[in-house]
Amino acid sequence: MEYIVEGLIWLSRNILWINILFAVLLVFFERRNPTSTWLWLMVLTFLPGIGFLLYLFIGQDISKSKMFQIKEKEDRYIRYRVFKQGQKIQEEVYEFSNPRFADYEDIIKMHIYTSESYFSEDNQVEIYFSGEEKFKALFDSIERAKEYIYLEYYIFKYDGIGRKLIDKLTQKAKEGVEVKILYDGMGGRKLKDSHFEEFKKAGGEIAVFFPPFIPFISLRINYRNHRKICIIDGKEAFVGGFNIGDEYLGLSSKFGFWRDTHIRIRGTAVNGLQWRFFKDWRFAAKRDNVRCELNPVKDIVKGKAGIQIVSSGPDSKWSSVKDGYFKMINKAKERIYIQTPYFIPDDSIFEALKVAGLSGIDVKVMIPSKPDHPFVYWAGLSYMGELLEAGVKFYTYQKGFLHSKVLIMDDFVTSIGTANLDIRSFKLNFEVNAFIYDEYVNKEMVQQFNEDLKYCKEITLEEYKERSNIVKIKESISRLLSPIL
Repeated sequence: MEYIVEGLIWLSRNILWINILFAVLLVFFERRNPTSTWLWLMVLTFLPGIGFLLYLFIGQDISKSKMFQIKEKEDRYIRYRVFKQGQKIQEEVYEFSNPRFADYEDIIKMHIYTSESYFSEDNQVEIYFSGEEKFKALFDSIERAKEYIYLEYYIFKYDGIGRKLIDKLTQKAKEGVEVKILYDGMGGRKLKDSHFEEFKKAGGEIAVFFPPFIPFISLRINYRNHRKICIIDGKEAFVGGFNIGDEYLGLSSKFGFWRDTHIRIRGTAVNGLQWRFFKDWRFAAKRDNVRCELNPVKDIVKGKAGIQIVSSGPDSKWSSVKDGYFKMINKAKERIYIQTPYFIPDDSIFEALKVAGLSGIDVKVMIPSKPDHPFVYWAGLSYMGELLEAGVKFYTYQKGFLHSKVLIMDDFVTSIGTANLDIRSFKLNFEVNAFIYDEYVNKEMVQQFNEDLKYCKEITLEEYKERSNIVKIKESISRLLSPIL
């Protein structure tokens, strides 16, 4: 006890110097965006007692490069194995079977260069807009599995649907199917080893992405694996917004109906998701015992959808998903429809949306009316005024909670995945999206967007200007914190 008291006394006497040290490290070593740098300097200056603790847990990036050096080295090794014949994906030349693909060659090439996102043209896509649809399709696919099942989820809860999934996977493992589960250390922080006891006995494997230092408590808020992926036998794969938990079935008393978007892919694009899982598994499990094949295709399907699986994260040189959003907004000629639970655009996306609105393009943004993170919600509201003046339309979804992460461009390109339209998804989380080039998928997504509009309330510029002073204060504070939200 005496040492603790002495330590606290020393800390109180030297808190100023500690803050100065962190400020120097922040300015000279991290090379952040200037807005983010000034924010953290203000936090360190005006909150000397807790500012450096906040910085340690949610702000520091100094260890990022060292943290991901191993992952980058392993990713290079995987690329060598996958493209073992010396093929360089950056030099791939495509002769498009559909002439419309050529209209978006700039987007396709950008994703190839920045994310090594193999482009394939033979895919079928099924879209799910509710938890019941998604989980029924997922369980049906698991039931058909003969060789392997790989799951990667941000949130994994041991509730009704979680237990049902574990039981089903345990049964498949007993049948000799290779089953692997990868979940995030924060999103699955309430899971216990006992929850997977029978699963492991049956031969199933578990890996945790950045597990908590203390059981049930994760102090690492940044660098979370926000991906939601399932690959089955190399024949079909799922990606989208649904995690594993009863609330995604609309069983939460707080949120009620859960509106989300998830897809099942059949075709060569499945290999892109499998490769993504392979790299994440090796990093989290520290084991190289999972197959990864880009060719040949496991199942021949007669799909015509072009797809690129684009992933990004703090270990990536480029913000590939965000750059894809940026290109879609800038390239649009008719419309941009966006659904996102968190709307905190960075400067580039903000300006792109504003220019699109000023250019007469039909830009609609749909967000929840029931925020699960108040500061994030208020920060999002702070961006609306200028965009409303530019002609962008905003809608709040009233039927339940909107968790869908979708961007629809004109009548051909659609992005569906895990990345929100916010700075955290752009810079701090590990994300994965399917960029889909197909008029039928686009048409179905537009129809669903219009159906969702029936349950929305439009935020007009007049209403926005009449918001109370208290709301304006909340917006201002939250806007200031937006780089770390």
